[in-house]
Amino acid sequence: MEPRQKSHILSSYYAPRGNTRMYELGVQIAQQYLAPTDKLIGIIGESGAGKSALIRGMFPGLELTNDDNGIYMRPLPLLSAGEIRGFFAPHTYHVDIRFENGFTQMTELAEAIVTALENNKRVIVEHFELVYPMLGANANLLIGVGEQVLIARPNLFGPSPEEIRKVVHESLPYRLMAHTAEDLCEMCMEPEDLLHCGHADFKHGFTMYFDKLPTFKIPDLEMKVNAMIRASLPIAYADDNHVSIGGVCHPCDGPRIHVSNTGQVKGFHLLHHYVYDRFRKLYYLVGCVGEHSEEILKELTIKSQRPGWE
Repeated sequence: MEPRQKSHILSSYYAPRGNTRMYELGVQIAQQYLAPTDKLIGIIGESGAGKSALIRGMFPGLELTNDDNGIYMRPLPLLSAGEIRGFFAPHTYHVDIRFENGFTQMTELAEAIVTALENNKRVIVEHFELVYPMLGANANLLIGVGEQVLIARPNLFGPSPEEIRKVVHESLPYRLMAHTAEDLCEMCMEPEDLLHCGHADFKHGFTMYFDKLPTFKIPDLEMKVNAMIRASLPIAYADDNHVSIGGVCHPCDGPRIHVSNTGQVKGFHLLHHYVYDRFRKLYYLVGCVGEHSEEILKELTIKSQRPGWE
């Protein structure tokens, strides 16, 4: 695998909004980019970006020290990596630098990572950019999670963790807004339409596809969603399969990937016609968020009028 990866600089994927799709992307990244000799894996991204789901997809069975339910492993296994020997000693360790730095000095965490690497262990480091200055070396594989998932194999000239952090930090709000708008659309649809609905990812927005023409009118749906946005309804995690929006529990495969209230969704617009894929026989509903959403939809309208689209 290593020779194939030597020329790899940077790859980019849409960051899925559902946990299941994030698990699947993690599996794909592990198969295509992870080498057996990769010992230091740096993960970068803000809370709620889906880093944990991606790690679980890449490393099935790995015990994360920062459980999603707020349960943290104590004492931190990494701190004893140099002491545990024998056949049953762990091969892979996980550490969330941002959280652990509240209990352990950064220099001690850096020393523990170096010790584990010297003992031929693999270490997955969340918020890698925080400890990087003290390690004296970049990660073998660097992964950033924002609106997109960036996969880099750094060399002496970069990319640096800070470069990756800046990109994913600035793009994450679009993903949170888009996912929230997508769920609001679902809440305004009839159950019959939802039975025929699937989801896909789109930069600064989302697509929902249907195998039969939906019953709702797109301008009416847009108006209802914008009314919920103006109401600034509170949004909160309910459980692993539901999100609470305005006190209403709604099914969701990525309940942590949302803004905290609907009023934070900016520039929501829907394309006012379906894009029909004649080969897959699917009707696509397209939504955008952000300050340039109308311009993006105008460009898409022009593209959808070309031959091959309907």
